[in-house]
Amino acid sequence: MFDTILGKIDDIVWGLPTIILILVTGLILTIKLKGLQFRKLGLALQSIFKKNEGNVDGEVSSFGALCTALSATIGTGNIVGVATAISAGGPGALFWMWIAALLGIATKFAECMLSVKYREVKADGTILGGPFYTIEKGMKERTGKNFKWLAVLFAIFGVAAGLLGIGTMTQINGITSAVNNAFDPENAHIMFSIGTNSYSYATVIAGIIVTVCAALVIIGGLKRISKVAQVIVPFMAIIYVFLGITVIVMNATLIPQAFAAIIKSAFGFKAVAGGAMGFTLKAMTDAMQKGVARGIFSNEAGLGSAAIAASSAKVEEPVAQGLVSMTGTFIDTIIVCTMTGLAIVIAFFTGSDAAGIGDLKGVAITSTAFSKVLGGDGHSVQFLLMLCLIFFAFTTILGWDYYSERCLEYLSNGKMKLVMIYRILYIVAVFIGPYMTISAVWTIADITNGLMAIPNCIALIVLSGIAAKETNSYFDRHPEL
Repeated sequence: MFDTILGKIDDIVWGLPTIILILVTGLILTIKLKGLQFRKLGLALQSIFKKNEGNVDGEVSSFGALCTALSATIGTGNIVGVATAISAGGPGALFWMWIAALLGIATKFAECMLSVKYREVKADGTILGGPFYTIEKGMKERTGKNFKWLAVLFAIFGVAAGLLGIGTMTQINGITSAVNNAFDPENAHIMFSIGTNSYSYATVIAGIIVTVCAALVIIGGLKRISKVAQVIVPFMAIIYVFLGITVIVMNATLIPQAFAAIIKSAFGFKAVAGGAMGFTLKAMTDAMQKGVARGIFSNEAGLGSAAIAASSAKVEEPVAQGLVSMTGTFIDTIIVCTMTGLAIVIAFFTGSDAAGIGDLKGVAITSTAFSKVLGGDGHSVQFLLMLCLIFFAFTTILGWDYYSERCLEYLSNGKMKLVMIYRILYIVAVFIGPYMTISAVWTIADITNGLMAIPNCIALIVLSGIAAKETNSYFDRHPEL
């Protein structure tokens, strides 16, 4: 009953209007910025490691801000989210993830650049910025009208997303599922049961350890989160990309079949009796909905979350930080999610024994896919995936605590006592996450993500002219770039 209600709400929030809004936002910004994500991607990638010069406002380096953002974006969405998208929407979901990401790079650039432009520097030197200030200050500058109510809505949705969706339960649920899948896949060692659900020692112990570790970092605030992210994010990404490249190299001959399956599914073509191909609008809609929804869940372009981290960067030029930040979408979806997606499509949708995903769910889909395409007994692959997922999800827990705290700080006018209470509630939500059902957890995450995206995208469309003007001015002043 509860899952059914959530499903109906999710269908409304992530219906065609929201999908169109997000894609149109990216398209408008791509046009207004003259294809910046294609023209300046090389420059953006070079800018990642550029040191900040001079005495400028900010709390962390540009690289630190990017790693904080990546710590929140590279998470279970890359391993579990891609799997659930393909499971529900077919291989074509991966195609729509790519489309959303290519347009989303421009969206990520604009939202992060505008967040730096409209951020506030407090008397004690701390920075507070994000879509809430972009909406409040930018919309008033552009239209002359007060849109603070829209900024408040975004902040409320941001707190909900962190506490109930993408920040806590999905991540810890993914971690404990991966640990259980590696150490006790048959659920032979049950610690206790709740109703019809049983929980193994592996699940409970992993949940407690992650909760304690998260609490120790979260209490330290942004700078500690940033320091942890700068160490873990590059390390975990390298390991996962290495696994992905190994999959592609070892199965190079199946890559054309995989892309054919992805494209056919993306546009609603499905196998029918006699080996022919049939078209269904529902298949195309499912692929588009799940691909865009999971793509946004993973790279967060359009949500405005990464803009909160970007606003804290020690940078003088908003455009410079926008360039650094937009690489996050490229790294997250075009590289990391593609690795996962291709492994799953190769394993289940190519070759003479292609039989689909079947009854597999969550991390088991990705784990089985990697084990199948890499060969061997599968245990070593499962263990490596478990480690990657633990690191991915753990840093996402940290990053989203920071995002939702900043939203709460905006709502409460900087009342830090409320923020401290929220940290405790956040840690409690992490603790109970393993005992929620996978479908309910992911549906709640989808709903809160969609609700964040709506006010943010509306503002980005209205402010697209300002974003273009600011960008043109920057490159006019720096013709060498």
